[in-house]
Amino acid sequence: MKYYHIMLVLSLFGCEYLQPKQEEEETVVATVGDEVLSESSLSELTPADLSQEDSAKFSEKFVNDWIKKQLMIQQAKEVIDFNEAEIQSKVLDYQYALMVHAFEQKYIEANLDDEVSAEEIETYFGEKSENFILRQNLAKCIYFKIPSQAPQTWRFRRSIKKYPEDSIGLWEYANVHATKVFTEDSLWVKFDEILLETPLIEVSDKAQFLKRNTYVEVSDDKFTYFLRIFDYKLVGEIAPLEFISEQVKDVIINKRKIALKRELEKNIYNEAVRSNAFEIYDN
Repeated sequence: MKYYHIMLVLSLFGCEYLQPKQEEEETVVATVGDEVLSESSLSELTPADLSQEDSAKFSEKFVNDWIKKQLMIQQAKEVIDFNEAEIQSKVLDYQYALMVHAFEQKYIEANLDDEVSAEEIETYFGEKSENFILRQNLAKCIYFKIPSQAPQTWRFRRSIKKYPEDSIGLWEYANVHATKVFTEDSLWVKFDEILLETPLIEVSDKAQFLKRNTYVEVSDDKFTYFLRIFDYKLVGEIAPLEFISEQVKDVIINKRKIALKRELEKNIYNEAVRSNAFEIYDN
């Protein structure tokens, strides 16, 4: 694991650091009242990799947006009696927060271990499974959309009812005639996504539907939809780990990031104590 050499530069956080340098004889692009947009400021903010045409478009949009923003600010000042010192304090706080955030992100990028083992995921899920409650119904199923004029659908119907014993006949028929299929019978999927293009999407109580059906066949004027359901999980139940393993992994990594932020803060503070970089006065 890499570590940054921690050094406090107290003058960095002085107000002067955040003030733009004044340049002589600036070329002015636009003004609103006393506010001035200089050509050098616009150039600094224009991406360097733009073509001449795109650069011109960017500049035009930026100038127009800047003018609108300044007009809004001036109107706001006329309507509301702002405390300028308080606003400046908040602006500085925000700028400092951006600086600290960038510093933290750099530290995290250098030190984060983003490898998460299956055992870690399983352990965390076992300890915190109550945090992973389903907000949608899930199912393990197979699904086929067959044109109404397809031949010998009775053979296909027999195969899907016998699945997986008659899987060869099922796949052979589907490969020729089906316009849409879902055959990953071992995967948990959002049930509404399976039903999306079928008349079954109108079923009001999907939970009762899942409880009562293992095989469903429904038609409209163009297609017949075949659905075989092997297992299901309902809204409010704990999600199956295989469905949310990536989500659990993200939670673990996020916790590592938080720990690294705390580590960075602690290391900086301890270094400052060691080097007498600050004093606290009794008043």
